[in-house]
Amino acid sequence: MSALVHFGEKDVEVLRLWLQKASRKAMPNKHNDCKRHHIPKMKYQVENWKEYESGLRRRGSLTMWIEEEALLNWQSIGPNGQARYSAIAIETCLMLRSAFKMALRQTEGLMGSVVMLMNLTITVPDHTTVSRRSVGLKVKKLKRLPQGALHVLIDSTGLGIYGAGQWLEAKHGVKSRRGWRKLHLAVDADSGMIIAQVLTDQDTDDPSQVGPLLDQVEEDIRQVTLDGAYDGEPTYETIAQHGKDIKAVIPPRKTAVPGTESVPRPQRDAHIDMIKTQGRLAWQTATGYGKRSLVETTMGRYKSIIGPRLRARKWEAQQTEATIAVAVLNRMMAAGRPQSVRSKRPAA
Repeated sequence: MSALVHFGEKDVEVLRLWLQKASRKAMPNKHNDCKRHHIPKMKYQVENWKEYESGLRRRGSLTMWIEEEALLNWQSIGPNGQARYSAIAIETCLMLRSAFKMALRQTEGLMGSVVMLMNLTITVPDHTTVSRRSVGLKVKKLKRLPQGALHVLIDSTGLGIYGAGQWLEAKHGVKSRRGWRKLHLAVDADSGMIIAQVLTDQDTDDPSQVGPLLDQVEEDIRQVTLDGAYDGEPTYETIAQHGKDIKAVIPPRKTAVPGTESVPRPQRDAHIDMIKTQGRLAWQTATGYGKRSLVETTMGRYKSIIGPRLRARKWEAQQTEATIAVAVLNRMMAAGRPQSVRSKRPAA
């Protein structure tokens, strides 16, 4: 038998205050939540879902990674019938290794099974040959259709390596400084393709790699967008050396001051004046700085698909591994890319 409980206005008010106090204890950062500006999260919709879904399936197809051109130019026969493998054969093995996150021995087994199922007369390079030939390997870049001048986005991220620090911790439980590498990327804002990459050690600063990245870009550049870590006169000078008409978009620091008459800095001074008069949000909208998030998305894609660390031990092999990983991501992007548009109705 149940009884009905009637709450009066005073009881409702006490219950409301109790719930409010409990929520404050559970979420102390939301103490003044009622006074905050609530910006609704925008909802996006993929317009080409059918084509994008087909591209996602193609990424797992071996025919995408082992092309007929690679099989035709796979190897040649040297003295005493010894097989000599071409660069495209080594590149194919390394791309399979990165795409499917396998060790070199497992990659050798996968290639051997593919050759057997296709009834081919070629042989497969063993894992030691692939490891040795990966040093100094020249990776063929994916051809890009001409679409006019580029909007280049530049940033860097860290990749872990297995060095002395990890060995000491795994063997003896000794904590030591872990080594890592810096991967500097240049991304096309329109297509999302990685158009340049540089791998450096952990002590190399980011502004010093702007020049080497732009040197790899063969197309015309209309704008280069970077974050505040690249702010400085050397970065503007490096960009100007690649083209006086290139627009450099770098958020100046809060303590930045305009240049002097003897040392004019027109682009940086214009950014400082606009932020001072119109605000930083208006400056981001006017300059298109919001697209810089695409390079951060690319780095997240790299670490989720390829992995957050380098498998190779030697420095030269690590550079080849990073180049192969970039080629793998570009081929995946070419297979299918979502076309997301913002919905008119924001999400609740």
